[in-house]
Amino acid sequence: MKRINVSLNSIEKVKTFVNDINRFDCDFDLVSGRYVIDAKSIMGIFSLDLSKPIELIIHADGDELDQALNALAGYMA
Repeated sequence: MKRINVSLNSIEKVKTFVNDINRFDCDFDLVSGRYVIDAKSIMGIFSLDLSKPIELIIHADGDELDQALNALAGYMA
């Protein structure tokens, strides 16, 4: 498991983010305050305050975690 901060401050960025993480079999959660949502849910993401970075929890280890981090490099805050 790995925690990183991501910035999803535009509609286009949210769309590409969801497409990028849906390629992986592992789970991703977004945490904003007391809310935890499935990061693969575009509707869930739009229910959050996207004006500031959001914590992303990646539930993966080893190779899959490394691949996910590489795919998410452009979103890291």
